[in-house]
Amino acid sequence: MLTNRTKNLYQEVILDHNKNPRNYREIENFSHMAKGHNPLCGDKLDVYLILNNEDIIEDVSFIGDGCAISKASASVMTSVVKGKHISYVKELFSGFHDMATGKAEPGQQPEMKRLRVFAGVRDLPARVKCATLSWHTLQAALDNREKITTE
Repeated sequence: MLTNRTKNLYQEVILDHNKNPRNYREIENFSHMAKGHNPLCGDKLDVYLILNNEDIIEDVSFIGDGCAISKASASVMTSVVKGKHISYVKELFSGFHDMATGKAEPGQQPEMKRLRVFAGVRDLPARVKCATLSWHTLQAALDNREKITTE
């Protein structure tokens, strides 16, 4: 159970990432890219990756428009996955999705602790798709799918 102080801190982190998104840019010479859309609230974003020969994400970025949760989630996601192997990134996506949908508590990996700020969306079903859009779009880019929708 989250305390009010923790909830306020998490809200501040989300607002900061929304106002000052990290990795908000288009990578010119990307190796992978996908467009994501959440028709429920109109969020749209593009995720760009540079994946090296060892399947490590060397660079990742996003651009797009969306609500505060969607933009903040993309910002935190890009910060967390940069420099990671795609197999680990897929584990993080699974853990994040389970946390956001209320199927599991956040894992103990350091990255999951950073993603815990989005645990509250499980109580707001309409916002789960906002929080997971960037992750679904990242997965689509890794799978060489050009477009993804949360519907």
